[in-house]
Amino acid sequence: MSATGGYLKGRLRRQDILGAAIEVYAEAGYHGSSLREIAKRAGITHAGLIYYFPTKEALLAAVLEHRDTQDADRERFATTPPGREVLRRFITLAEHNVRNPGVVDLYARLAAEAVAADHPAHEYFQRHYRTARDIALKSFQALADRGELRDGVDPNATAVAFIALMDGLQVQWLTAAEDVDLVGILKSFVDNVLTSPLD
Repeated sequence: MSATGGYLKGRLRRQDILGAAIEVYAEAGYHGSSLREIAKRAGITHAGLIYYFPTKEALLAAVLEHRDTQDADRERFATTPPGREVLRRFITLAEHNVRNPGVVDLYARLAAEAVAADHPAHEYFQRHYRTARDIALKSFQALADRGELRDGVDPNATAVAFIALMDGLQVQWLTAAEDVDLVGILKSFVDNVLTSPLD
């Protein structure tokens, strides 16, 4: 087997494991899951799984980083100048999440579990929320600097509220999707703090 072929096979195997882990975490939560069950779902042995992810914590970290990388690559937050376009991309992310309820369910479960300081994903969620708030703050601040935020709207408080609303709406939507217009309410929040509608 060529080195390239071995690398590709390894990447595909890692993707299979991550996919299986997402399924198991969504069903049982992190603490209710096991590497053996994930290996079974991925169609490999337990020994095969720990070759790629030697600990349960390493696998969880890979799942979370995989999700963030996918979101960041798709929405291009890092290369989009702060302002209206970044807020539009947050809305697009919410639209994507509505089409992928399994991933949203996994994220919501893990975020709740990871409030505990000793949870292996605690530091990840601290970084995740800090980054999300920072991206939102830079955009609301840029809009304030251009006179596009309503009078009295504080960019920092608005950024914190925006990220909290996004995640809180996801939980309510998971509970009663027919009653909660996740994307519409998020758009309405943004429009209410801007001097003119986002779109």
